[in-house]
Amino acid sequence: MSRGVSEVPNLNDHYDVVIVGGGPAGLSVGLNLVRAHRRVLILDSNRPRHSATLVSHGFLTRDGVSPLELRALGRAEFEAYPSAEFHQGTVGSITAVDTAPDAPPLFAVTSRGVRGSADRDLTASVVVLASGLAETLPALPSIRAYYGTSLHSCIECDAFEKSEGALALIGTTPDLAERALLISQATDDLVVFTNGSPDAVTPAEEAGLASRGIRVERRALADVVGDRSGLTAVVLADGTEVPRDGGFVRPLWSVPLDFASSLPIERDGEGHVLVDERGATSVTGLFAAGDTTPPGPQQLIVAAGAGARVAASVNRYLLGPL
Repeated sequence: MSRGVSEVPNLNDHYDVVIVGGGPAGLSVGLNLVRAHRRVLILDSNRPRHSATLVSHGFLTRDGVSPLELRALGRAEFEAYPSAEFHQGTVGSITAVDTAPDAPPLFAVTSRGVRGSADRDLTASVVVLASGLAETLPALPSIRAYYGTSLHSCIECDAFEKSEGALALIGTTPDLAERALLISQATDDLVVFTNGSPDAVTPAEEAGLASRGIRVERRALADVVGDRSGLTAVVLADGTEVPRDGGFVRPLWSVPLDFASSLPIERDGEGHVLVDERGATSVTGLFAAGDTTPPGPQQLIVAAGAGARVAASVNRYLLGPL
């Protein structure tokens, strides 16, 4: 397929695979590929989306571990292999190198070092996008003070710990009713706050939620409030306080890939990178894994599993045809 093309730069290194993102998906890709004797570089900015989360759940043998600790353990396992390399930096650009028509694709990658790391210019036979999502929380002044402790975004990860609480679900997207249904497994005291959005919950959905004891509050919000113990209430724009001791928010998610803008990557309506069953994108030699691809459960173990699957595809791709 067609690729954005650049001239071969003055490069000083070549890797079989460069992985963008050092979260569970990227680390899993890397670990499995170095075990296949591939020379692999992981580029990571060390700014994970889940940095506010103190504890993660649902990862077999690591239930209750800090996400940052899980990343550190994964990085140590990856770097224990001689063909592994981890570089802390932000990706500046990924472009396709102009090669002969019958030659395999080749990518030029630039990385700007952070925290003392050097800038890098390199080439790769394969690039794997595993940089995940960027999220925008509801525009409430105090929401970040409670995000990761009283308020969370991953229902599968954190609903159990909120069992029997007076919970809130805050968001404006059309999937709120489905998310409320999942949260109702943990509590019979749930209020859905649509923050003035007329389309977040349809009348039919509201009736269905009401039949399950779930109230929908459609008025605009002013903020969330609490004390040292955590969240205590959601405050409406008119000053009304609705007592709540925890809950969930539905962020707006995006997939930032400005660094690969020269490549004709096919994406869905929400910006996720479209892949086939192998994890291959519309650009030959470019793969993607984890939350960068169309959404499923945003659990660490799901991302890690996706990474292992993509690693197998990448390894076979690099072997070439029979």
